[in-house]
Amino acid sequence: MIDYDRLEEIVRAAGRIALARWPGHGHKLDVWDKSPDNPVSEADLACDAFLKRELGALLPSAGWLSEETVDHPERVSKGLCWLVDPIDGTRDFVRGRDGWAISVALVSNGRPLIGILDAPARRHLWSAMAGRGATLNGKPLHASSRTELVGARVPADSLATVDSDLVLVEKPNSIALRMAMVAADQADLLATLRWGFEWDVAAAALIAREAGAAVSDAFGNALAYNKHDPRAFGVLVTAPKIHAAAVERLSGRAMQIAYG
Repeated sequence: MIDYDRLEEIVRAAGRIALARWPGHGHKLDVWDKSPDNPVSEADLACDAFLKRELGALLPSAGWLSEETVDHPERVSKGLCWLVDPIDGTRDFVRGRDGWAISVALVSNGRPLIGILDAPARRHLWSAMAGRGATLNGKPLHASSRTELVGARVPADSLATVDSDLVLVEKPNSIALRMAMVAADQADLLATLRWGFEWDVAAAALIAREAGAAVSDAFGNALAYNKHDPRAFGVLVTAPKIHAAAVERLSGRAMQIAYG
């Protein structure tokens, strides 16, 4: 169907483009706000342009949906679509921190077929193909097998008082990397209670699912991709045996935040 080796080469090349501009290596970077508290940098745009050109050449029939490109509605009529966040975790990127990644997914009829995350500052390449498992730097991933919600490891800055029975672990700014932490058994639960976009989560959702994690929106519903409105309220990635308990704990809060 697709030259996977070439796809991986393209994503790694985008990672090198970003790394060559990363302030963590002492490079100066032009940064501005697309909207209040929503930064973008010259590196985001350079990676986006490169990926759009190269992925378009690799699979000309596929549509395109990216954080840094104007959306064209005709993508939804295509069977295949690239979902791309050229630098997921821009805040970490511009601050010289390593919690960012290039996120690329190929979806077909609303479902991810391939997902790749390149975190070059960490020397981590995450990948998955539907039905074929997930890997980190070529080694198979197996998600957390935790059976109880109490004590679950959560990548977050802080926890609400009601969630004080959970355990904080490192939190990269990239939502994709936080999701991948559950896939790698570095965390047991990742949850967001806000509106987000398909390009943020598509690749990591496939990686987590193929590693055996449970993946849904904040209400426990399956995620769908290449929709007319590319948003969903929240994402929930957990060890499979604690997913129902996590939904039960969070869905009320999610309903209140999403719909008042």
